Amino acid sequence: MIRFLVIAIFLITFLVLSIPVFFVEWVIGKISRKKRDYSALRIVQWGFKCILKVTGVETIVIGEENIPDEPVLYIGNHRSFFDILLTYSRCPRLTGYIAKKEMEKIPLLSTWMRFVYCLFLDRENIKEGLKTILQAIEYIKQGISICIFPEGTRNKGEELSMLPFKDGAFKIATKTNCAIIPISMNNTAEIFENHFPKVKPTKVIIEYGKPIYPDQLDKETKKHIGAYVQDIIQTTINKNAELL
Repeated sequence: MIRFLVIAIFLITFLVLSIPVFFVEWVIGKISRKKRDYSALRIVQWGFKCILKVTGVETIVIGEENIPDEPVLYIGNHRSFFDILLTYSRCPRLTGYIAKKEMEKIPLLSTWMRFVYCLFLDRENIKEGLKTILQAIEYIKQGISICIFPEGTRNKGEELSMLPFKDGAFKIATKTNCAIIPISMNNTAEIFENHFPKVKPTKVIIEYGKPIYPDQLDKETKKHIGAYVQDIIQTTINKNAELL
């Protein structure tokens, strides 16, 4: 419970102290948009790393060398709020996450999210959801990576289970032919969700799979690309469960 309180206090303090930082970032952006973008990225990553340090989590990372130096579509399984912190704190280049629409209403946090190219997905409105995907495609073309958890929500089932992947997310890759990087995560719900509201030190595993380029897949596999990527992640989390 103490860790939970420390994290809550840190997060609130970080957001409040961010108010003057937003002005500084705005000024930097007037001089150089690229410098502002990377400044915002590193500030957010620093905050996430501080929170992860408080949790006491031990992270085993496999396959990070598989991430090419180009905009990619990260696809991951999703069981914890901490999945975002664990993965975003490791992004080597500008990366926008696709988050649920409700997060857009959170003051200050949503401002930071916009600074780092996050998008807000309305899961109840197909037309608005399509606009979000189209914007993500534009970001890829601009050199910004995108991360999405295509289960659509946190999976609260058994540890090695996954919800069906939603196909819409994969249009970001098929329309741009950017590399898809599977992210397979084990044991992340054990940080917090499995014993809410306590935050407990634990060991998690993150494995980055080899890049998947849609135009290199055969016609049938490309047609069912969501199931193909999900099968890769499922196989990987099953394998890595033995390492815990």
